[in-house]
Amino acid sequence: MITFVTRPVNHFIGGVEVDGETGRIDLIEPFTRARLTTMASGSEVEVDSAVAAARKALAGPWGRLSPLERQRLILRLAAAIEADTVFLSYLEAIGVGKSISDAQAIDVFGSVANLEYFAGWTSKLDGRTTSAVSLPGETFTYTVKEPVGVVAALVPWNFPLQTLVWKLGAALACGCTVVCKPSELTPLSAMRLAHLAADVGFPPGVINVVNGLGHVVGQALAAHPGVDKLTFTGSTPVGTAVGRTALGTMKRLTLELGGKSPVIVTAKANVRNAAQAILSGVFLNSGQVCDAGSRVYAHRNVYDELLQELKSGAECLPAGPGLDPRSRITPLVSTAHRARVLEHIVSAHREGASLVTGEPASTVEQRRDGILRPTIFGSCTEDMRIFREEIFGPVLGVSRFSEIDEAVERANSGEFGLAAAIYSNSVDETIRLSRRLKAGNVYINAHGLLDPAMPFGGMNASGFGKDMGPEQLDSYLSTKSIYVQIGG
Repeated sequence: MITFVTRPVNHFIGGVEVDGETGRIDLIEPFTRARLTTMASGSEVEVDSAVAAARKALAGPWGRLSPLERQRLILRLAAAIEADTVFLSYLEAIGVGKSISDAQAIDVFGSVANLEYFAGWTSKLDGRTTSAVSLPGETFTYTVKEPVGVVAALVPWNFPLQTLVWKLGAALACGCTVVCKPSELTPLSAMRLAHLAADVGFPPGVINVVNGLGHVVGQALAAHPGVDKLTFTGSTPVGTAVGRTALGTMKRLTLELGGKSPVIVTAKANVRNAAQAILSGVFLNSGQVCDAGSRVYAHRNVYDELLQELKSGAECLPAGPGLDPRSRITPLVSTAHRARVLEHIVSAHREGASLVTGEPASTVEQRRDGILRPTIFGSCTEDMRIFREEIFGPVLGVSRFSEIDEAVERANSGEFGLAAAIYSNSVDETIRLSRRLKAGNVYINAHGLLDPAMPFGGMNASGFGKDMGPEQLDSYLSTKSIYVQIGG
């Protein structure tokens, strides 16, 4: 375990590790800020090599496997990940800084479930025949489903293993090959997964990993003519840039981008239960979650009670290193990111938000442990940065409303549309509200519920396309229409 973490991180191309030739990047452990090891900083050279390996596998051994043979390999990979739970959880904890308990329950077990779900689809992806055509003469018409080809998967740092597997599961089920570009902050779990895939028998070139900087490796993959589809999870600005590049070669695109998820707590809500779910939804992974419910609209009749419940709950969350399984608030991924989150906290103070609990305005210095206390502001308005912009940290804004129409209008006023949550004990009220909210994922009396059978993705500035669910499969498949003239 220690050897894998401390040895230099290279690339994984064509079934073997490949050393880079264009320099190295230090990997830093978020809690101690100690240097773990170095990572190869890839270039177009490694991208070309990885795409070539992926295309060779697609045309060769991987492309010749039957659906059930692909299914067996995917299930073997799921079993290998499950058997490696302790190590993979450790890698996520020291890489991201997150709670090792969450890494196990969410990242590792979620990855296993995703692969097991999509393994079942391999033998169920077929076309159709139709007699509904109105062509002259006698024809036989049918469609076939084929893998779209080589997939470039650009993966973020907050859930590196799980997000990679979200993209791998469907891609492998459809018969595609993959070139993964992990975040330069958190490459360890992707490299471990690539080794596990090779160990269980995946042909060389099916799963490749090219490490390096996003503006180099990510842009090279987006522009590469040998890549047929690009799937990206990350911020809206970066996703927009990558998407523009990918369109230059008419790639298929899935963009899962930023969020600023609204939460509506109605007068009919169980306030204590709502507060507990809101805290889980916004402070998971120290707020470094794309669908975090970070702006709350509470009815005036429950506003004060909700603030008190949120305050007492937030102040009870234990803080500490990710390797301590008791920690719920852990260090942010880097000092640069922590500084960005602090900037939002300072702006909230300046713009007149009322601090309920957390970091005071004087907090501008960098604590050595990288941890920020859970911070909650009341009396927030739509013109405040903490209510408009994605913070990606342990910061929650709360505002009050009087009429439900006002809450819906304000909830829908932002640029994002990834997720939303509703808290109410009225079934009729929750169903009506869920239909009115502009979000790809709506949670009722909970937050952040995910299952491989359900699609995840947003709208507006939160991107387009889906990860997970049967809806994801079509983006990895090409449909071909075939016409047979009989007796011609």
